[in-house]
Amino acid sequence: MKPAPFDYTAPAELSDAVTALAERPETARVLAGGQSLVLEMHYRRERPALLVDINNVRELDTITVDGDALRVGALARHRAFETPTVAPGALGRLLSRVSPLIAHPPVRARGTMADSLAWANPVSEWCATAVALDAGIELTGPAGSRLVGAGEFFLGPFRTARQPDEILTSVRLPLLPGTESGTVGVGFCEQHRTHASFAQVAVVAVLTLRDGVIVEARLGLAGAADRPVRAHEAERHLVGREPEPDVFAQAAALAAAGADPLSEPHAGVEYRRHVIGVLVRRALVQAREDSESADFFSGAGRDGHDGWEAR
Repeated sequence: MKPAPFDYTAPAELSDAVTALAERPETARVLAGGQSLVLEMHYRRERPALLVDINNVRELDTITVDGDALRVGALARHRAFETPTVAPGALGRLLSRVSPLIAHPPVRARGTMADSLAWANPVSEWCATAVALDAGIELTGPAGSRLVGAGEFFLGPFRTARQPDEILTSVRLPLLPGTESGTVGVGFCEQHRTHASFAQVAVVAVLTLRDGVIVEARLGLAGAADRPVRAHEAERHLVGREPEPDVFAQAAALAAAGADPLSEPHAGVEYRRHVIGVLVRRALVQAREDSESADFFSGAGRDGHDGWEAR
């Protein structure tokens, strides 16, 4: 099939893009990477009357440190995160674990993190990462810009808090620096049926350890509900304990028991719960090992603020 007829505009200024979208907010769509949108248009499941292409808005093609966060512009492609030097320290290591597992190289060369968040597929790797890190989602519309926490941004499958006249312009990912008395370790695991297909379950783990004890834990899950979620009960179980196998196993069991996954033909509810438990354990082991090797991977000591690149 071919897309239904639509109008097209490709402004070079963000203000012009916002104005174009505001003129027909209910029937217009924003194009950044377009790896999901264009396919849906091809099958006519999406029929926008207007496509607002923001690829000429160069101010959105940036990755910079802004205070205590990495600010990722709406045009930063998936492939930009494939090396740990894209961000300081543990955050760079985490992003470089996630990015290579997203689809195929051509998709990573065109698709963007912001687009993935705006599309809000419940099994998206970036959506789970954003929730795990308490990322801030910047939305820009006629009334100006506002910042929405990732936990409040995702409302359900392919549903977000973005209003029809708003453009997702950037993502703020908190930096994960270590300190003199503690280190941060990160892990990421996912399960999928075939190479480069969508994950059925994905797990993001972030552990902060001090004197051999977990002082903070973050677990972001994709495929565990109708939207990306945190495994809060499992996180609470980890805090104050040593990163030992039995502790991880108990946290994994709590994460699996607390999940409310959707069923689909190739992954029923009980299967997904089982996989959640397995992947939580694996991601936690990765995070523990990563924390032990943090100095080596960062190339900059525990604060990890050297040796990274921005654009």
